[in-house]
Amino acid sequence: MPVIGFLNLNKPLGWTSHDCVAKVRGVLKTKKVGHGGTLDPKASGVLPLAVGRATRLLQYLPNRKAYEATVRFGLSTTTDDLEGDVITQQAVPHLSLAQIEAVIPQFLGRIEQIPPQYSAIQVGGKRLYDLARAGVEIEVPSREVEVMGIEVLQWQPGEFPELRLGIRCGGGTYIRAIARDLGAVLGAGATLAQLERTQSSGFHLADSISLEALIAQVERREDIGPLLFPPEVAIADLPQVRLPEHLAQRWCLGQRFELEQNQANREADSLAVFREDGQFLGIGTWKIGDSTMDTTPKFAPKLVFFNS
Repeated sequence: MPVIGFLNLNKPLGWTSHDCVAKVRGVLKTKKVGHGGTLDPKASGVLPLAVGRATRLLQYLPNRKAYEATVRFGLSTTTDDLEGDVITQQAVPHLSLAQIEAVIPQFLGRIEQIPPQYSAIQVGGKRLYDLARAGVEIEVPSREVEVMGIEVLQWQPGEFPELRLGIRCGGGTYIRAIARDLGAVLGAGATLAQLERTQSSGFHLADSISLEALIAQVERREDIGPLLFPPEVAIADLPQVRLPEHLAQRWCLGQRFELEQNQANREADSLAVFREDGQFLGIGTWKIGDSTMDTTPKFAPKLVFFNS
C-alpha cells in the first residue's frame, strides 16, 4: 500500500529543507516527498513534509507560522544572523526591555519588510544569496508580510543583551529581518542569534518527530502509518462542500454541475470536497460554462485526490 500523508518533521540544525526531503525520500524509499515551507539551515523546528500523493496538496497548506527567536543587540551582520560577517559591533549595556517593548508595536500587523540579502528570494531569476556570494550589490525590493503577535519570553541584559521572542506570523516573513529592523529602530544594531519554528501550517513542535526517530522506526520495520497526518489536514482553512454519493461520483469523473451553496462558498476559488460519509475527495472550484449563453457557475473538480 502506498504511503500517503504529512510528516511533521523536527528539522535539525545545520540541515537545509532540501537535505531533509532527500533523506526522507531515501528512508521511505519514495520519490514523492516535498516540504511545506523552507526553514533556514541554522534554524530548527517544524518542517511539514508531504509524502506520496499528499505532495499535490502542499499549495493548500494553511499559511501560518510561529517561532521562538533570540535577538542579540549591539551587533549587525551581512546575513542578519550569526553566520554572516560582522558589519558593526558596539556594546549597548544601557538598552532596556522597556525601550524594546515601546517599539515592538511597529512590527505588528501588515508591515513592509525588506528580506535579508542572503535569502532564497529570486530577483531577475537569480537567488539573492547567489548574488550576495558573487559580490553583486542589488537593491532588495520590500514586500508586505503579516505579523499577528510578538511576545517577550525572556530578557537578558548585558553589554550585548539578548531578547527571546515568541512570534506568530504569515508565510514569507523573515524573522532575521525583524531582528535586524528592531535593532535599527533602537539605534543599537541587532542580529538573530537563534531560531526555532514551533508551528507551521497547522503542525506543532510538540507533535513532531526527529529524523533519528523516523529512521529508527523504519529500521525496526514498524508501520509508519501512525506517524502520518491524513492528507486533509492540508485543507483545514478551505471552505468545505459535502456531496451526496451520486454527485460525488460525477465530480470524480470530471463532470460539472449546479450546486446550491452559501455565498461565501460561491466566492471561494478552492473548496475542500468531501463525500457525505466524510471521505475526502479533493479540491473543487466554480467554473462558468464555455457557451456565452451559459453564465451559471458550475461546480467542477480542480484536483481529484481520491475517487469516490
